[in-house]
Amino acid sequence: MNRREAGKPKLALPAHSSHETGRFGGTARNSPSSGEIPGARPEETALSENAFRLEHDLLGDREVPAHAYYGVHTLRAVENFPISGQTLSTCPDLIQALAAIKQAAALANRELGLLDDKRCAAIVAACEEIRRGALHDQFVVDLIQGGAGTSTNMNANEVIANRALELLGRQRGEYGHLHPNEHVNMGQSTNDVYPTSLKIAAWFGIGRLIEAMGVLRRAFEAKAEEFADIIKMGRTQLQDAVPMTLGQEFGTYALMLAEDEARLAEAAGLIREINMGATAIGTGITAHPLYAGIVCKRLAEITGIDLITAPNLVEATQDCGAFVQLSGVLKRVAVKLSKTCNDLRLLSSGPRAGLNEINLPARQAGSSIMPGKVNPVIPEVVNQVAFEVIGNDVTISFAAEAGQLQLNAFEPIIAYSLFRSVTHLRAACLTLEKNCVTGITANRDRLRASVENSIGIVTALNPYIGYRHATEVAMEAHATGRGVYELVLEKGLMPKEELDAVLRPENLTQPQPLKARL
Repeated sequence: MNRREAGKPKLALPAHSSHETGRFGGTARNSPSSGEIPGARPEETALSENAFRLEHDLLGDREVPAHAYYGVHTLRAVENFPISGQTLSTCPDLIQALAAIKQAAALANRELGLLDDKRCAAIVAACEEIRRGALHDQFVVDLIQGGAGTSTNMNANEVIANRALELLGRQRGEYGHLHPNEHVNMGQSTNDVYPTSLKIAAWFGIGRLIEAMGVLRRAFEAKAEEFADIIKMGRTQLQDAVPMTLGQEFGTYALMLAEDEARLAEAAGLIREINMGATAIGTGITAHPLYAGIVCKRLAEITGIDLITAPNLVEATQDCGAFVQLSGVLKRVAVKLSKTCNDLRLLSSGPRAGLNEINLPARQAGSSIMPGKVNPVIPEVVNQVAFEVIGNDVTISFAAEAGQLQLNAFEPIIAYSLFRSVTHLRAACLTLEKNCVTGITANRDRLRASVENSIGIVTALNPYIGYRHATEVAMEAHATGRGVYELVLEKGLMPKEELDAVLRPENLTQPQPLKARL
């Protein structure tokens, strides 16, 4: 038995009972129909799409589709928040994080003697099913929502409760036997469940992003090795500077990614701190004094993340600083990745009237009017992802700043923006590697010719002929079109043997021993 299985109660799962008159949750009404219910499972096809059960909340009674695992609170949220069209079901990491939290809470409350074995076993079994991918289609609330995430928490509570009821041989909606608030949400509040779920979901998303960045980095490293012997001109401010190798250029792109992999790992460390046990505002009201420590331990076992309980739960409940920090690092990744794509577009520009130093793989026809035109579409799409991530960072910053007193009500837009940044950056890295970097080739002859014809190589002669003479040579070369090598020899500024040695390609791209100038 591994640590994730330790302490889990065993539950014999009864066969699904037939739908009949419900108790405590109202009456299930069925109108005959020959059609199947969209999204229904095989055992539910006897119900028509017009079948409902009656549920009650503080606003009154509402009919909930009888086949639904969600309940009245979720139904109202679906009606209230038709904003983005992106429901919780589009974010499986978040659903699995919510299920892990509810599972850990049930185990903690059972350990404290507050939840009986039977209900705990049913809740745990339902959560494990959801963590394996079941019932994700029942998480129907829009990611952007009012209420500080309450609708997300209640969507999870209701789905888990109704599945647990089935496992106990009861009907969905029979909340007198197992209640979404009383049992699934025991010892919890949206205000500790929701931010904790965001951190767990972000942890796994960041892990996959770091892996994708590693894939892209290794592709650049392979190109750096392939291009190690190709000399070219480096540029500053889009003007000729001094020689370098194409391998050095691509090695830099790899190193930039490696640095950001490390920065992301550091940022992920900050989101290991959770506020479970804080309940409403951090005082822990309605939770057992030992609950926070136990639920954190259980949650760490379930997720495999080395979670820690925040030392001050009041502070942790209102502070979104970890999300701001993480978003800032994502912006850093995006900015540097976009700069790299700018370079790839410039270096491949042409093919006749541009730099034309490298060739990007042709991925599609580039124009509806210009025959033969091929555009750098992969770097372009990565640029656009970067622009989005930068905008998401602004959104997250404003949302974090907008918190008031003991809670930030705007964490849903933080979640929406953060998850999009992580997901889209990962996809951008993978498509850049697969559809662009691995297929890049170099125009060796053009690159070498640019060095031989460049005025920039005169910089290498500064230690030998002095800045004044080097400037005179550069100006004359520019004015006449003659080469630096030719002019230096003509003016007798250096012996041919020494000039040849200094201008040897391998000597132009790294530091060399110099003679003392007296």
